[in-house]
Amino acid sequence: MRKRTLGRSGLEVSALGLGCMGLGYAYGPAPERPAAISLIRKAFELGITFFDTAEAYGPFTNEELLGEALAPVRDHVVIATKFGFRDGLPGADLDSRPARIREVADAALKRLRTDRIDLFYQHRVDPAVPVEDVAGAVKELIAAGKVKHFGMSEAGVESIRRAHAVQPVAVLQSEYSLWWREPENTIFPVLEELGIGFVPFSPLGKGFLTGAINETTRFDSTDFRNTVPRFTPEARRANQVVVDFLGAIAARKRATRAQIALAWVLAQRPWIAPIPGTTRLERLEENLGAVAIELTADDLDAIAAALSRIIVQGERYSPDRQKLVGR
Repeated sequence: MRKRTLGRSGLEVSALGLGCMGLGYAYGPAPERPAAISLIRKAFELGITFFDTAEAYGPFTNEELLGEALAPVRDHVVIATKFGFRDGLPGADLDSRPARIREVADAALKRLRTDRIDLFYQHRVDPAVPVEDVAGAVKELIAAGKVKHFGMSEAGVESIRRAHAVQPVAVLQSEYSLWWREPENTIFPVLEELGIGFVPFSPLGKGFLTGAINETTRFDSTDFRNTVPRFTPEARRANQVVVDFLGAIAARKRATRAQIALAWVLAQRPWIAPIPGTTRLERLEENLGAVAIELTADDLDAIAAALSRIIVQGERYSPDRQKLVGR
């Protein structure tokens, strides 16, 4: 597995990480705990050293799962987790008060079975708490040795700059893929300027870019994609053009759609490390194959030209979730 350094932080991770949310939350029925632990450990055996979780996934159970799975190899992996929702409940209000941040850190350390959190993200910017206070609280945790690096998730430019002035932001995590490229416009220039790494979640478009989902797909009642405008049957029908385009490239490269989508993300900047998630070993192995795919300048130009002619239908979040991003 190739390694990447996230910006100027010195934080080195595998080029592909593993987003662990779906192993217990948000995408319908989760695998049994032994199967999930086995998948995480297999990911490490295959070269993944970067694992992403959050107190809100479950809540709490995802961190516990990761802690158990990675305990035997703790010193050889980078674990990222998050704070920011009241009582750890993703449907609740935001809460990034310094006292709460300290509580979350101590609880996460226990659930993760570790003495330090490698990367501690603010899950969403809390407008009720000055971001300088948030950065200051994490700075204290870093000084205490409980946290190694500070990250932000789905933050806007102003918040990133203000936080970075207090405690350097090592990483920004936000959605980014072939069908959601908004970070390129204003976020990427700031990350490059400040030396901040970028960790894209949903680099496979929440599964759509793999070609495994179409307009007739029915999601489990607990799958949050039921609430996403981009996943209505009408939007999926319209957005099939993206999947068809990916399929044509994949055929030429003797790869899969997922591999091309991930290779494209990796090709955008050397300080990007995407974190696709999966519950299946064969998908994990397929995703890892993307690291070996080289997209030429001509390939990238052709993809850019094609994307410029495609208008993806549907917002990526429901209105209540959309108001939490870009602050």
